[in-house]
Amino acid sequence: MRRILIIDDEEGIRTSLSLILEGEGYRTRVAADAESALTIAREAVFDFVLCDVRMPGRDGLDVLPDLVAEQPNAQVLIMSAYGDLDQAIDAVRRGAHDYVSKPFRADELLLALAKAEERGRLRRENARLRDQLERGGGRHALVAGSQRMKELYDRLEQGAAYKTTILITGESGVGKEVAARTVHRLSPRADKSFIAVNCGAIPDTLIESELFGHSRGAFTGAVEEQLGLFREAHGGTLFLDEIGELPSTTQVTLLRTLQEEEVRPIGEPKSIPVDVRIVAATSRKLEEEVKRGTFRADLYYRLNVLELEIPPLRERPEDIPLLCDELLRSLSTRLGKAVAPIDEQLMESLQRYDWPGNIRELENSLERALILCDADALALELFPFVSNVRSRPSQEPTPNQAEFSIKQGTRTLEERLIRRALHETQGNRTQAALLLEISPRALQYKLKEYAVDPLNPLIGVADSGETKPHS
Repeated sequence: MRRILIIDDEEGIRTSLSLILEGEGYRTRVAADAESALTIAREAVFDFVLCDVRMPGRDGLDVLPDLVAEQPNAQVLIMSAYGDLDQAIDAVRRGAHDYVSKPFRADELLLALAKAEERGRLRRENARLRDQLERGGGRHALVAGSQRMKELYDRLEQGAAYKTTILITGESGVGKEVAARTVHRLSPRADKSFIAVNCGAIPDTLIESELFGHSRGAFTGAVEEQLGLFREAHGGTLFLDEIGELPSTTQVTLLRTLQEEEVRPIGEPKSIPVDVRIVAATSRKLEEEVKRGTFRADLYYRLNVLELEIPPLRERPEDIPLLCDELLRSLSTRLGKAVAPIDEQLMESLQRYDWPGNIRELENSLERALILCDADALALELFPFVSNVRSRPSQEPTPNQAEFSIKQGTRTLEERLIRRALHETQGNRTQAALLLEISPRALQYKLKEYAVDPLNPLIGVADSGETKPHS
């Protein structure tokens, strides 16, 4: 339900407006003067504020800046009698979104509210598109070429429309902050602040002050008031990266803040309402942290309303060409150097590499290669670590290496399981992928890596006791 605050000193007008608007599906609150209106505005969040110009005490023009400050996302409409039109127009210049003239018919008022709502929607959409143009893709674009990433993006888009808390999980470097920014840009809060903080980068003694703020003199060194990130993000989105690093005492305070939608700065006697959408991220397994007692279960469940797990780059090699295009375009602009294309042989090698550092490692590697490149195209020699991986399958380890290498042993076991699964399913890759608990796309990548023929999976296997003749 859309929420509206009605401010008018005449009881009859307040009552009639409430009846009209509630009949149209609005949820209303009323105030008879400016001070009571501000008290209500500090306690709740509204989509619209309908305020009279002339009131005893502070009039509509006087209270307007405070209303806008308390309700940054609300559409403020001024009500005025015919003789007050100049004041109403002045109010629009000061921050009101529109005005309606008294006396007005119900359909005129509802039309004005509908127009205000549409203006708000268009403003958010324009802000989102402008932000996309300014960023120009690159590291700020969520690339979704693989099936898993397309499904993730669809889920992200659905969740972005609501204020619900989102928990983004995945290895370091997979693009969790990029996903969080995408949530913000697709949300109704796109024209408000997006504030990111790494919870693991702030000392434990300062984290609560940083998040919730403090008053002047609250502790030694507090020479001036600090709003805190929650209040700075009021109306927008607060991204809490590496949420698993929060100390236990701060976890308690954060839980209360999320439940009550208010913060109490250090040294302040009263709590302050905040309207913030929380997106958290972690590279840790929070379920395991909860079992070990290092992360509060109630906070975990409060954060994990909607989980978005971003797969590592090694599990979606089909995204690498798209990522390279986006990253090279961004790097070319930043470095002032022409984009160097990637030939098919190099791209194949990039897709075979595991990328333990994920997208962050890919971006750093492309930047280094672009700086060092003197030719018309990026060469394999600029990616020596990729070149080594490319030749690895054909290399036979020495007996000592084979005996002690965990990496080689893992590869041998993986190849053996793939061959057995294909043999068991008579070469059916979809069924084999189900047995192996990997995606068909990942299986296809592994078949190429190990040179396995799905129809003759046991040919060429180098495991003693399972070696099959070639005929």
